[in-house]
Amino acid sequence: MSSPKMIPRHTKAGIFIHWFNAACWFFLLFTGLALIQNPELNPLGAWYPKAVRAVFGGGANLLVAHWVVALIWLAVWVVYFFWGMSRFVAPFLNSTFSLEPNRDIQWMIKKNLQMTLGYKMMAKLVKPLGYDGHLPPQEYYNAGQKLAAQGIIMGALVLIGTGFIMLFSKYFLSAADTWLVQWSITVHFIAAGVTTALLILHIYMAAISKDERPAFISMFTGTVPAEYAKHHHQLWYEELEENKPSEVV
Repeated sequence: MSSPKMIPRHTKAGIFIHWFNAACWFFLLFTGLALIQNPELNPLGAWYPKAVRAVFGGGANLLVAHWVVALIWLAVWVVYFFWGMSRFVAPFLNSTFSLEPNRDIQWMIKKNLQMTLGYKMMAKLVKPLGYDGHLPPQEYYNAGQKLAAQGIIMGALVLIGTGFIMLFSKYFLSAADTWLVQWSITVHFIAAGVTTALLILHIYMAAISKDERPAFISMFTGTVPAEYAKHHHQLWYEELEENKPSEVV
């Protein structure tokens, strides 16, 4: 049995920044939850902050570790942003923020029904809406990936902004600006919660959902089966086929 045809999907730089981003997010979530001392607000209870603070030798060291990793994460992203603007960043942003409302709304409705009720029931339920029983063709990213990426990007920007306010508050803000720091803490935690929820959804769709398993594997190998690309990202696949160099006879 011959091996399936594979096509490139991710560059080495893209794979690196993906896993670097994941590692930093998990560390920041791990330490951020431990910075919440109020057991009524911490979703894991009072034991978690105590245990993590003991590992780091106290709350002050934990906070420093959180800051250091956050600044390293931001510094790498700044370098990646300017170094890879034309080759990586701009194409990613163009793909992520380019929405075709009718097609993408259809995909979101059908995909959610398909995942919860199955393909046959989904096909029956979307007919009254004027849709057929097939998922609309998608681009390099599907509609769900686009919306999740947009939310994560916005959440990251809010976390960076509020993080800087908290980090430098004792150097540049006065007692009269206490309200700004307090609101920054609240918004920071809300943004972290929303972003974490989107990341959990992303992890489920990429690593656990059987249909999207090739996409998860591609974050290690850089390639996906051609049949997967044709079925899940038809518009991107057709674009690749159109731009493929003609064979010399």
